[in-house]
Amino acid sequence: MTRAFAFVILLSFSSLVAATADEVAVFDVQWGQKRDRQTRSFAIAFFEKEASYTAYNFKRLIASDFYVKTKIHRVIPNYLVQGGDPLSKGKNRSRVGTGGPGYTLPPEINRPHLRGSVAMGRLGDAVNPRRLSNGSQFYVCLQPIPAQDGKDTVFGQVVAGLEALDEISRLPADSNANPIDPVVVTRAYLIDRSQLGGPPVRLPRRR
Repeated sequence: MTRAFAFVILLSFSSLVAATADEVAVFDVQWGQKRDRQTRSFAIAFFEKEASYTAYNFKRLIASDFYVKTKIHRVIPNYLVQGGDPLSKGKNRSRVGTGGPGYTLPPEINRPHLRGSVAMGRLGDAVNPRRLSNGSQFYVCLQPIPAQDGKDTVFGQVVAGLEALDEISRLPADSNANPIDPVVVTRAYLIDRSQLGGPPVRLPRRR
């Protein structure tokens, strides 16, 4: 790759990040049976400067409906919730937590783990010394987790619906912290941040 060509790619990527800096990702989730079905939503804003590649990848997955029908597969009460594994779409729970889109992401470890911080999951240092992030799995901190500072890529912040995630974290779970009653992502889409609190309007898909 020539320097000129590499510069064009970098410039195009930077322009795209700047053009989409006000986007937020909205997740609609659902659990329960018909009579007591619960529906909640939460929204994630992105740290475009500190985690630009991770944010771009996350948005790209949302635009392709990658997260639809995945499940929140790990809950620790008032501590964190985790999702984004494509293996969670099936009924077999034995491998849930090990899946991804087939690639990893470079680390962008720049921000602390505060309440509402959204970070990428990854394999531990023993097998992943470069601290590469999983390509799709993410977790939301429901309290500050300073023990993870400097270890995982924090790429976003929940800006709406954090109380819903608190509620989900307290659902009954099995021995692997997987909610017994599946918490399913029914929709995941991008909107302009100015639309928060208004009617959900999908942004056009990027090609």
